[in-house]
Amino acid sequence: MPMTPADRQILRDLAKEVADVAALPIQEERRELWRRHNDLQPGRPLILIFPEGSWQELLPDASLRCAGGREVRHWEWMLRSRLYGHEHFADDTVIEKTWDVGRVVRNSGWGLAKKTVASGAARGAWHFDPVIREPADLGKLRFPEISIDEEASRRDLEAAQDLFGDILDVRPRGVSHLSFHLMNVYTSLRGLEEVMADMYAEPAMLHDAMAFLSEGHRRLLDQYVALNLLSLNNDNTYHNSGGNGWTRQLPAPGFRPDRVRLCDLWGSAEAQEMAQVSPEQHEEFVMRYERPLLEPFGLTGYGCCEDLTRKLDYVCALPHIRRISISPFANVDACAARLKGGYIFSWKPHPSHLVGAFDEERVRAYIRHTVEVCRDNGGVLEMILKDTHTCEHRPERFDRWCRIAREEAGRAV
Repeated sequence: MPMTPADRQILRDLAKEVADVAALPIQEERRELWRRHNDLQPGRPLILIFPEGSWQELLPDASLRCAGGREVRHWEWMLRSRLYGHEHFADDTVIEKTWDVGRVVRNSGWGLAKKTVASGAARGAWHFDPVIREPADLGKLRFPEISIDEEASRRDLEAAQDLFGDILDVRPRGVSHLSFHLMNVYTSLRGLEEVMADMYAEPAMLHDAMAFLSEGHRRLLDQYVALNLLSLNNDNTYHNSGGNGWTRQLPAPGFRPDRVRLCDLWGSAEAQEMAQVSPEQHEEFVMRYERPLLEPFGLTGYGCCEDLTRKLDYVCALPHIRRISISPFANVDACAARLKGGYIFSWKPHPSHLVGAFDEERVRAYIRHTVEVCRDNGGVLEMILKDTHTCEHRPERFDRWCRIAREEAGRAV
């Protein structure tokens, strides 16, 4: 890619800083904490911070120094975000010396493209404009086909190796984050309100759609395997809706480094669109179609922002389930009593505490309650602060929240 000598020097200097941080002994200590945690061994609650929408306030574009194109500035941002987290967050993020270069994979799609009606407000909500309006429209769907752009993959890898190869461990990566969002795909084509009505008015149509999407995702997995596209994710790879993949339980026995299998990997699924439906409807219209997709994986996770409190019996029956998302809207007492120490209690604290007046005592009491109820039930707790769309340009709030969470986590052991 075109790059000025000045931009190249900026990126290489940042990469050297990242490599220095990655070499600190604390990184291996954190890896070991995560391995024990993900393997359900006793230990203190672990913490991860994902500023997400707030990154534009913590590390805005104006703070970048590279003058090159979007990709060059994105690389700069990626390096600076690692360093920012190291300097500001007292969480358990592992800073790695790696620089992953994804293989360029093409996906033909489902045969239909979603349509939406945009909001007039900046970052406002949008509304679905359904492209599937009647059962016959399901015939327009197609199973996705996967292909690899080998030339583009080679070019991207060589560019990264030329830039960083003597500083960072540049790695080609295939598909490593495997998460299924069947209802998200379908509601984007059918409309969320329409799907809610279909549970009563057109249940056969909804079952046909879910069966098609489940089969399509199964075929995608088959293509990943046939093309040898899978990469291990028992490392710093983001898993489910938080946490990472460090574990000694993967890869599975019989693993060959030259050909990763599904049984060597974490997989996950979620259905946030089903947050307000009954446990029985969630099982009937979604989980029964997610279950066969999760079956081949070595370990699995479930959930995102949907409240699973009343659905945990179904969730715990999913194959190889290990990490379960406990949303800000869940009843943590009931969830801790049900999960105990048999699953990772992947708690998503409410991000609203970072807006308005930052009340440290309120935040502390809120975190302490979950830490204590998990401890008393023998739970394996992780705190994942995410979905933070703004901190009202007060980035220090992340630092303060994490310091409180760290102090309260320390009280659990």
